[in-house]
Amino acid sequence: DLEKEQLKTLKKVVKRFENGLPLKDLAQVIEILNLCAEKMNEQEAFTEPLCELIKLCGLPFQKKKLSDEVSYSMAVSKSIAQLGYLMRVPSSQVRIQICKCVVSFYNTELPRKLLSGYQPTSANYKIQMAELGGLAETLILSLALVENQLTEKLWVLKALQHLSSSGVNCRLMMKAQAASRLCLYLNGVDPSGQLVFRSSEILWNLLENTSKEEVVNQLSSLECVHALKEVFVELLMHGFRHYDRQLRNDLLVIASLLAENPAAPMIESGFAKLLIVLATFTEVKIPNPLVKDLKLTYSYEDFELKKLLFNVIGVLSKDPCALSLFLFVLTLQLLSENNVMPALLYYVKPNQKPGFHDWSAAQYEELQLHAIAILASVAPLLVDKYLSCQANTLLLVFLEWCIGQDPFFGHGNSFHGTGGRGNKLAQMRYSLRVLRSVVSLYDDAVNLNLCDQGAISQLLDILKYAAHKSKEKEDAILLEIQADILFLLSALCENDLHRKELFSYEGVDILIPFIQTDPKKLYSGLGHNCLLFSALDCLWSCVIGCYVAEDYFLEKQGIFLLLDLLALKQKNLCNIILGILVEFCDNPKTTSHISTWRGEKDQTAANLLIQLWRQEELELGVKRDRYGRIVDMKRPIAGSFQKQQEVLPMPANCPSFAIMEISENVRAKLYSLLCKLGFENLPGLSAKDFVTLAIIRRYIDFKVGEVWRELCAELKEEFRPVASDEEALKVISEISEDTGRMVAALQTEVLESQHHQEIQEEEKTYTKIQATHKQREMVNKSWENFLTRTSNYEALKKAKRLQEKSIEASRSKLKTQNGAVHSTDIKGLGTTV
Repeated sequence: DLEKEQLKTLKKVVKRFENGLPLKDLAQVIEILNLCAEKMNEQEAFTEPLCELIKLCGLPFQKKKLSDEVSYSMAVSKSIAQLGYLMRVPSSQVRIQICKCVVSFYNTELPRKLLSGYQPTSANYKIQMAELGGLAETLILSLALVENQLTEKLWVLKALQHLSSSGVNCRLMMKAQAASRLCLYLNGVDPSGQLVFRSSEILWNLLENTSKEEVVNQLSSLECVHALKEVFVELLMHGFRHYDRQLRNDLLVIASLLAENPAAPMIESGFAKLLIVLATFTEVKIPNPLVKDLKLTYSYEDFELKKLLFNVIGVLSKDPCALSLFLFVLTLQLLSENNVMPALLYYVKPNQKPGFHDWSAAQYEELQLHAIAILASVAPLLVDKYLSCQANTLLLVFLEWCIGQDPFFGHGNSFHGTGGRGNKLAQMRYSLRVLRSVVSLYDDAVNLNLCDQGAISQLLDILKYAAHKSKEKEDAILLEIQADILFLLSALCENDLHRKELFSYEGVDILIPFIQTDPKKLYSGLGHNCLLFSALDCLWSCVIGCYVAEDYFLEKQGIFLLLDLLALKQKNLCNIILGILVEFCDNPKTTSHISTWRGEKDQTAANLLIQLWRQEELELGVKRDRYGRIVDMKRPIAGSFQKQQEVLPMPANCPSFAIMEISENVRAKLYSLLCKLGFENLPGLSAKDFVTLAIIRRYIDFKVGEVWRELCAELKEEFRPVASDEEALKVISEISEDTGRMVAALQTEVLESQHHQEIQEEEKTYTKIQATHKQREMVNKSWENFLTRTSNYEALKKAKRLQEKSIEASRSKLKTQNGAVHSTDIKGLGTTV
C-alpha cells in the first residue's frame, strides 16, 4: 500500500510540473529523483516515474523574478550535476532518458503553457548551469558503465556531442581523458556507423575548443593509434558512401596531427607505413599487399584524401631534430623503401593537357604543386635517392618549361597556387624551393651534378626573366623567386673560382640593378629587403675572389653603389656592406674608387666611415666627453655592457668577451677599411673627425690592452703571479693606459689647433669687415663732397683752387727748353668736376 501511495504521489508531482519545474522546487525534485533511484534497486515500478521526472528536467525551468536565475544558480548547477550521477542507475531506460534530457537543453522551443505567475528561464541558462555543474565530465566517466551497451553508448555520445560545442565543457571532458576514451571506442561494432561519426565529431570539437597539444598527447597511446588505424582502414576499404569518405578524411586529419607528435607511435603501429604507401601507390605502380584491390576514384573526397596523404609525408619529413635517432632512421627507411621520391618526382613535369589523367586541370595542378612543396621537405633527407632519380635534371627541365613561351595558364586556386593564375610562377616558385633545400646542404655531389648540367647559366636566365616580370608588376612571389635564385647562385659559386668565372659578366650585369634598389621600397613589406640581402650575399659569394668579376664590378661603378647604400646608415645593411668592402680592398683598384666617391653635400668615404664609428660607439655606450675625447684611460673603447661583465676563468679554446665583442659590432670592419685607405691625408674631415680618427688608429692597441686586462684578472682569480710576472703585467697595463693618455693628448692638441685656426679665421674675417666699412665711409665722404660742390658756389671755387694747386704741385720744377706748353684748362667747360 505504501508503495502504491508513493507511485500515486509521484504521478501527481509529474502532473503538477508537466509544463516545467520552478527553480525554487528543483532541489526537492532532485531529492525525489535520488530516492526513486534507490527504490529502483528493489522495485522496478519506480522506473517509469523516475523517467518522467527526468523528462521534466529537460523542459525550460520556470522563474518568478528576473533575479531567480542568479539566486538559484548554485542549487541548479548541483541539481544538473545530480542528473549525471544518476547514470549509475543500472537501467537502460533511465540512462537514455538522462541523455535525452541533456540533448533537450539545446532545444530553444518555449513550452506551450506556463505556470501561473512564472516565466521560462533564458535559452542558455541550462547550458551554463551544466557547465558550472561539470555534467560533461560526469558523462565522459559514465562511458565506462555503458561500454557494452551500444544503444546507451550512442545516446551518451549524442549528449556529449552537444555539450562539446562549449569550450568550458571541452576542458572538463579533457580532465576525464575524453580524447583517449573516445578514440578507444572508435573501432567498436556499430552497423549504423553513428559510433564513429559522433566520436570523431566530439574529437574535432575538443581539438577546436581546447589545447591541440593536450588532445594529441591523450591520443598518442599505442591502443588509440591502433584503433584509429583500424577504423580508417575499414572506411577506406569498405566505405562507399559520400558520408563514409568524408568521415575517412576527417580521421586522416586527426592522424596527421598525431604524426606531428614525435611521441605518437605512428611507425610502431604500422600506420605511418600504410599512409605512405597509400600516398604513392598510384604514381609508382609497384604492387603492395597493403593496397591490394584498392582503387581510388576521382571524386572530390578522394582528391582531398590524396592531398591529406601528401600532407602526412610532409609532416613525417619535417623537424628531424625532434625525433630520437632510432625514430629518425626508421622514418628515413620508410620514406626510402616506399618510393616516396619517385612518386613526388612524378609530378615534376610539364602539364601536358587539361584534365591530365582523370583529374581536372585545376585538381592536377593543385596536386602537382603540393607534391613539389612536399619534395622540398623530403629531398634533403634522401639525398642519395634524390641523385639516383636524377631529380636535378627533372627540375632544371621543368624550370626551362616554366620560362618557355608555350601556352599554359595556371588556375591558382589552391594555397600553393597563390599568384599563379594565368602563368607558371607557382610551379617555378616551388621548384626553386626544392633546389634551395638540397643546395643549402652544401653537398658536393648535389652541387657538382647541378653545375655540370649548366645550372648557373640557366639560373641567370630565370633570374633575368623574373626581374623583367617584376618590372611589369611587382609581386611578393616574384621577389621571393629572385631571392631564391640569388641564394642558389651564392651557394653554388662560393669557394669555386671556375663557377665564379661562369657567373662574372652576365651575373654582375644582373646584380647591379638589385643594388640600385630604391631605399623607400625596403619598407614596402613585399620582400625587397630580403631581395637586397640576397643580392649582397650573392655579390660576396660569386664576385669576390674572382679578379675578372671584381674588375668588371668596379668598372660598373659597383663600389659607388655600395657606398651609396652604406650612406643610408641602416644598421642591418652596414655590417654586410662593410664586410664586402673589406674583402674588395684586397683588389688594389678598390681603394681609389672608395677615395673618389662623394655622397650628399660632397661627403667623402672617410667622413662616412668615421660617422658610422661614432654611431656604433653611441649604441654601445662608450664613454666620451662632449668633444669626442677619451674619458676612461683604462678601457677607452669598452661599451657599457662590456664593462658590466665579470671576468670568469675560461678554457684556452673559448674566446673571452673582449674577443667576442669584435664580431658583434662593425668597429673592426671600419678599422680595416680605414687601414686600407690610410690614416694620412684623408679628405673632407673636420676636427671632430680627426679626434675620432685618433681613436680608430689605435683600435688594435686598445683591443690588445683589453685582452691583457682580462688575462690579468683571470690569473689573479686562480693564481698569485711571481714578482717578475706581476711586474711585467703591471708594465703592460701601464703601456695600455699610456696609449690612452697619449691619444687623449693628441685629441686635445687637434682641438686646440682647430680652436687657434678658428680664431685666426675670425680675425681675418673681422679685418675684411673693417676694410669694407672703411671703403664705404670713403665712398660716402666722396658723395658728400660732390653734393657740397654742386650746391655751394663758394665751395666749388675753393675746390677749383685746390685742384689747380694740386696740379701745379705735381708738375716738374725743371722747365723744358724750347718745349711746347699745353694748357690744362678746357675752354668753355660748364660742368662741375
